[in-house]
Amino acid sequence: MAKAAETVKKSAMMTAKKPAAAKKKPAVKKTSVTGKKGAVSKKGTPMRYKCRICGYVYSPLRGEPHNGIPAGTPFEDLPETYLCPVCGFQGKGKIGKWGFDEWRPTRYICSMCDYVYDEKRGEPHRGIKPGTKFEDLPEDYVCPVCATDPKIVLRYGNVVKQGFSPLYD
Repeated sequence: MAKAAETVKKSAMMTAKKPAAAKKKPAVKKTSVTGKKGAVSKKGTPMRYKCRICGYVYSPLRGEPHNGIPAGTPFEDLPETYLCPVCGFQGKGKIGKWGFDEWRPTRYICSMCDYVYDEKRGEPHRGIKPGTKFEDLPEDYVCPVCATDPKIVLRYGNVVKQGFSPLYD
């Protein structure tokens, strides 16, 4: 009988420990419009910036946590003392924000087979004209290499657009 009372007491304590703020709040879509030229691309994704000297790409999504710049920091909000981390390390000089240009990737690589989709080339044999941006590919686009390999398709399914990542070249 004492065991049953102890079990009831423990279960009451466990339910009482649940935080009161565990209720789900309605999702609020946060949008940021900075009004600064080049801060956001036409598709709404943050613009990337490429160093003219070494080719290093600064992405606001990534930031530079190793340099004390948290993810989500827009290029415009970087300190005036910001220096290219690669050029400074390689001894090419102190390349500041002035040495960066807006950049958008034009080549995307498949995470499964390393096939590269190049916007300049397109895929004319599949009806995708040269110059077609990756974002403008149809939603049912699949990797042309992985889609022909039955072992990959059987094990992983088709590699779709989400299976590609920008190629920083």
